Amino acid sequence: MSINLKELSLEFKENLNLDYDLKKKNWFNIGGKTKIYYKAKNLKELIKFLKKIDNKEKIFILGGGSNTLITDKKYDGVVIKLSNDFNNISLLSDDIIIAGSAVSDKALSEFAMKNSFGGFEFLSCIPGTVGGGIKMNAGCFEREFKDILISIQAINKSGQIITIPAKDINFKYRDSGLSDDLIFLSASFRGFNKNNSLIKDEINNLKEKKELAQPTKIKTSGSTFKNPLEQSDKKVWQLIKESVSIEKSFGDACISDKHCNFFVNKGDATFSDMKKLIEFVTESVLKKTGVKLETEIKILE
Repeated sequence: MSINLKELSLEFKENLNLDYDLKKKNWFNIGGKTKIYYKAKNLKELIKFLKKIDNKEKIFILGGGSNTLITDKKYDGVVIKLSNDFNNISLLSDDIIIAGSAVSDKALSEFAMKNSFGGFEFLSCIPGTVGGGIKMNAGCFEREFKDILISIQAINKSGQIITIPAKDINFKYRDSGLSDDLIFLSASFRGFNKNNSLIKDEINNLKEKKELAQPTKIKTSGSTFKNPLEQSDKKVWQLIKESVSIEKSFGDACISDKHCNFFVNKGDATFSDMKKLIEFVTESVLKKTGVKLETEIKILE
């Protein structure tokens, strides 16, 4: 039995949009519409919405949109965005921070610095939100979310709230193994006492390194592929450089000349353009090196 869209619109009013355009909701600036777009006002409303949907629709949680490629065709499902109610940060104790899943990684890093918490510096260089960071075990400069996480609070598609300790999560490189059926609500993190001027110095140092190596202020979605740790001792950018001409493009989808694992929409690239570029690079690297690349960005189609 399908969802009554008219009834749903009347119940959730301004927090729910039908045929909503997703193009401006991601860093690539690519994408079409979704059948249902729901901005969850608070936890109570989110539970109510999930019970109403009753697992009858595909659900995709959209965070900062920093590592997402969205189809130009209509997405036949529900895209959920968490509101500012999930964007709170607080101190639980002298070494624990609690952050909502809509908090940006950068904001969490800044909060930790202001409160003299070390260990969060690497987050200043990760685009996106806490929820997305946990889901993919995001990281940079030899640090990952798993290194600071204590536990997460999540809700399943039936509207039940659960707590998962970090020790029960099978973290791997750029993967948490956590079910796609979970919507992360908040997480607790452990840091250590550190002079905030030292923290500031480290953050500045990391940002400088990032700006030297990676493109900024353009329509890109971060690292396209994961480093193939088990198949090669080379980084993915080295494999791409060996296998593909950096000038290769499909429409307005091209490879960054600053870092060839970053793909760029230099104007009006379509989903198809970017997908073709991803597939072309995947096939070229496999043919040349024998390494099968796996995408780091999430593809919604």
